[in-house]
Amino acid sequence: MKSKIYIGTGIIIFIIIISIVAIMGNHSNSVGDNKNQTVTNNTKTIQIVAAENFWGSLISQLGGTHVQVLSIVSDPNADPHEYASSTENARAIANADYIIVNGAGYDDWSNKLIGAGVKPNCKVLSVAKLIGKKEGDNPHFWYSPDYVNQTVKQMELDLISIDPENAAYYEQNYANLQLSLEQYQNRIAKIKHQFNGTQVAATEDIFAYLAEPAGLNLISPPAFTQAVAEGNDPPVQSVVQFETQLKSGNVSLLVYNQQTISPITEKMKKLTAEQGIPVVGITETIQPSDVSFQDWMNSELISIQNALNAKDLGSK
Repeated sequence: MKSKIYIGTGIIIFIIIISIVAIMGNHSNSVGDNKNQTVTNNTKTIQIVAAENFWGSLISQLGGTHVQVLSIVSDPNADPHEYASSTENARAIANADYIIVNGAGYDDWSNKLIGAGVKPNCKVLSVAKLIGKKEGDNPHFWYSPDYVNQTVKQMELDLISIDPENAAYYEQNYANLQLSLEQYQNRIAKIKHQFNGTQVAATEDIFAYLAEPAGLNLISPPAFTQAVAEGNDPPVQSVVQFETQLKSGNVSLLVYNQQTISPITEKMKKLTAEQGIPVVGITETIQPSDVSFQDWMNSELISIQNALNAKDLGSK
């Protein structure tokens, strides 16, 4: 009889032990799930919208695997000044953690979408405000190496503010990007060293921010280049002045914006070719769209450098 009692008691104890082990196992799994959730939170992807792909390329390189970037304006066949936003753009901006716009009237459509509503903690970087520019100023800031450097630094600081746990990652990416940007910025310095003071022309003011650090004397009438950039007909007097400059024999290069083509810019391009002056086409957005910002800039600078070299050799 006692043996039966012992057996019964043993079975009960065994069942209790199994139950305790099962409970501890469930608790362990629960803790494991919490740990995985913490890791997921630490590696949350920051949703970023860049109004244009030149700023999008830079923030993508800084954010790396911690960001997902949508660049809205990237069509090589469109004039960015005339871009019309869509419902998809509005939805992306409404859900973004970080928004980057050029500002100064270049992408006013983005201001309307932001004004319609964004997430409570969404950060918005206006490059124009960062560098102290306003509507009416030349808005092609990405052609200035100094403005690019200022903007990239602010992007790094903003990413760290949004995601401080990955600060070291963003700092390293910033250092790597600075080294990469030096390639095209050093080429600007080389052009200045070789061609400082050389007279060049451009169909619009997009080239002004690059001509200055390159030491090139951009002589195109401002009234002409600004009107073309804004999609307006240039004043007649500015057209006459531009034609006279191109016929003078003093211009070594014409820089032509391939994304703001009009009958008057085509006319100037044709006149330039007739005068034996090299023509170099540049674009407002990154082309092709799958290359980095710095590779795009460097490619354009190589074309400019080669054209100036060819003109220089031809005049000797």
